Amino acid sequence: IMSTSDLSTGESACLSLCLPVLDGPDRLCVSERAQCVPSQVLHLRQLPVDVSEQEVLALAVPFGRVTKLITLKAKNQAFVEMASEEAAVTMVNYYTAAPPTVRNQPIFIQYSTHRELKTDNLTNQVTAALHAINAAAMHSGNMAAGGEGRGLAPAQSPVLRIIVENLFYPVTLEVLQQIFSKFGSVLKIITFTRNNQFQALLQFTDTVHAQHAKASLDGQNIYNGCCTLRIDFSKLSALNVKYNNDKSRDFTRGDLPSGEMDPSAAFGVPVPPYGAAAFPPTFHQHTGETGSKYSTDVAPPAGHSVLLVSNLNPESVTPLCLFILFGVYGDVQRVKILFNKKENALVQMSDATQAQLAMSHLNGQRLHGNVIRVMLSKHPAVQLPRGGAGPEELALTRDFSGSGLHRFKKPGSKNFNNIFPPSATLHLSNIPSSVGEDVLKELFSSAGFSVKAFKFFQKDRKMALMQLASVEEAVEALIALHDRPLDHSTHLRVSFSKSTI
Repeated sequence: IMSTSDLSTGESACLSLCLPVLDGPDRLCVSERAQCVPSQVLHLRQLPVDVSEQEVLALAVPFGRVTKLITLKAKNQAFVEMASEEAAVTMVNYYTAAPPTVRNQPIFIQYSTHRELKTDNLTNQVTAALHAINAAAMHSGNMAAGGEGRGLAPAQSPVLRIIVENLFYPVTLEVLQQIFSKFGSVLKIITFTRNNQFQALLQFTDTVHAQHAKASLDGQNIYNGCCTLRIDFSKLSALNVKYNNDKSRDFTRGDLPSGEMDPSAAFGVPVPPYGAAAFPPTFHQHTGETGSKYSTDVAPPAGHSVLLVSNLNPESVTPLCLFILFGVYGDVQRVKILFNKKENALVQMSDATQAQLAMSHLNGQRLHGNVIRVMLSKHPAVQLPRGGAGPEELALTRDFSGSGLHRFKKPGSKNFNNIFPPSATLHLSNIPSSVGEDVLKELFSSAGFSVKAFKFFQKDRKMALMQLASVEEAVEALIALHDRPLDHSTHLRVSFSKSTI
């Protein structure tokens, strides 16, 4: 907001003695080393070269009102004057125990030798900007009443509301716990889906930890280029977790049951059910990396690529139908329906990420009249039948590793942009120009499906949307008609759509 030209002559000279000495965390100027007594003026060092005033203020506002701010971007430094010395002491004490970062770069904060910042030439615009930022912080609950005098200005609630945008890789409860626990003790987490977005409520032990996590992680990506965190404070002061499972967890209680949780019990409002809609229908183009790292430096979720699918209809399920359905979310390598328990099957995906995607989208969906359950299997791979197996057992296991129907072999394929949860609306593509609306409607109707609406894409009649009577019917239609020949050389491609007609 200001440069040293805004300071009085004496203040500018004093600053110049202290600033050009930042070769490392242990090298301070003589005056700063000699003066370690508390001051309401704080000296921030090793900031990113293009740091914004908002990023600097985000570090300070949780602890009280900021009265003056000077950023010296050329020197990667800033001076912040708090409204009280007590607020500055609270800020220094907190960041001594939990060193802050800006864009994953450690920041050093200490007391300044200056007792105040003289800003005689401070413009009305800058003053208004600081007032606006402080007012916004007060309005959003970032500062407690009386915080200025007490030196403590946390958020009103230790509960954060987290939205994950640009979801490419699944974000599990364990991933969130690992990331946010860097900023304090995480007590409880509840994950859910609302407005087609994966969200979470996360409770810290205190409000300062919540504010620090928000300031550091809001806008950051969990993985490189995707899974962007949008963080706000929740209106809740505490979470009520009744079950410990893959959607909710109370880390203070190991005695809770793992039953399915009623989401409305936690926040008093209805939310979509868990299961296939556990992650939003947002899937950005793959970067070509096979092991994209967390930008927050935690390891990608571990796990095998084999899924256990249970509660199948043994009269209707086949390896091919599972291959087609699970193939919407990754390249299926092998499928094995268990010989002695045909309501169970093993599905091997190309990698653990695809297995997580298929599990998050298909668990709880209805297939052949049954609500199926999908979870990670302990088996590292699906074994092919050994010699001597009978014809029935051989028919229950299929190797699809060389299939031409894999959707995701090519890095950067457009198919990566079109992965959505099962829906009543299907996306049809690869339609030849000789095939019109009536032909496609008849194709689905003759297979026993009720077509409720149809629409060609305006610019490209090679693609269309078709709405069926229900999600369950759309699942059956995708299995039955994906790769159906439309002429001598063209096969229909079917996937789920996020749109409605």
